[in-house]
Amino acid sequence: MFKHSTKIRVRYGETDQMGYMYYGNYAEFFEVGRVEMLRSLGLTYSGMEASGIMMPVLEMHCKYLKPALYDEEITINVIMEKMPAVKIHFRYELYNQKQELIHIGETLLAFINMKTNRPCLPSQEFLDKVKPFFN
Repeated sequence: MFKHSTKIRVRYGETDQMGYMYYGNYAEFFEVGRVEMLRSLGLTYSGMEASGIMMPVLEMHCKYLKPALYDEEITINVIMEKMPAVKIHFRYELYNQKQELIHIGETLLAFINMKTNRPCLPSQEFLDKVKPFFN
């Protein structure tokens, strides 16, 4: 299992009139978490795309437990519980500044060969970087 945490502050433009983060912005926080998780491994989305692989989202599920509030620093935990293959599953836990769990979610992405537009395995470099976490 691989787990990575990153922090992001809720900006004014991401909130509604109540000062709550707009529900659609949670998907963007998920993406920030995924990007930073990959970066922590020495990988980037742009590098994967340059190598001919893209990662579209196939499914997203989320549950809103408490609102994320304007100017709060949110901790995003991203968890990969299984070794990726053609698909990669991420689980998310978002915590507010009081360390209260406020949101849980999941996404399922696929590795797609950009030339053929067909599913493929991740690059060997990607597999080599994540494999130690699943032994």
